[in-house]
Amino acid sequence: MKASIAEKKLLHYVGKAIADFNMIQTGDRVLVCVSGGKDSYTLLKILHLLQQRTHNKFTVTALTVNQSQPGWNDTRLREWFEHSKIPFEIIERDTFSIVMDKVKPGKTYCSLCSRLRRGVIYTYAKQHDFKKIALGHHRDDLIESLLMSILYSGEIRSQPPKLLTNDRRHIVIRPLAYCQEKDVEKYALEQNFPIIPCGLCSNQKNSMRKSVKNLIKQLAVENPKIPSNMLHALQGVRKSQLMDHELWNFKNLEDSLIQTTE
Repeated sequence: MKASIAEKKLLHYVGKAIADFNMIQTGDRVLVCVSGGKDSYTLLKILHLLQQRTHNKFTVTALTVNQSQPGWNDTRLREWFEHSKIPFEIIERDTFSIVMDKVKPGKTYCSLCSRLRRGVIYTYAKQHDFKKIALGHHRDDLIESLLMSILYSGEIRSQPPKLLTNDRRHIVIRPLAYCQEKDVEKYALEQNFPIIPCGLCSNQKNSMRKSVKNLIKQLAVENPKIPSNMLHALQGVRKSQLMDHELWNFKNLEDSLIQTTE
């Protein structure tokens, strides 16, 4: 079957991200986290295609965490995995009860929910000796996280394309880092992925991320280059133009002055 324009773009940009950040090496066993959303389905499908193109120089295994949320049904997800002939495992961990117990009414669930899920994933990766963990965050996620950190946390940080975990046991990779959400959405529709909606996220209409997403969209109406410029900003840090004393020795700049004699 001939690749669509969306698939070609995704293959190109995922391949570029993998090469630019040396995300995957020969012999790697990559654990791909599949939530049931469009992003993770796309990531798994594209990595599987690249695996085939490289004659299995690396392997992919899908992991889905059933967090015991009301309405969860993974029947079609299992069927899709089996039809795709991609190794997979679906594990059940009741993090939903913890989230509902800990998060106060009116507050967003996403942060705690994702942290708990990440802990489950790291534990599974450790138990099954996966060194590489692939997540489905795309370009729009990265730039939204950057702006959220600046506006709400007073920090300049985002979701890096490649990250060593705190315990130094795993490397988290984000191969969709260069991919636009609109291309992911188009590809998901083409592939007719059996999406499992998140009941928690869909009920959080006033989340910070949604506000930031809308802000970026508004800015992009006036200047369509703004999203790509924000991504480039993550790669174009000018240490001397910021205010971080750990990055630049402001207090002793005088020592670098050229001494002139009259």
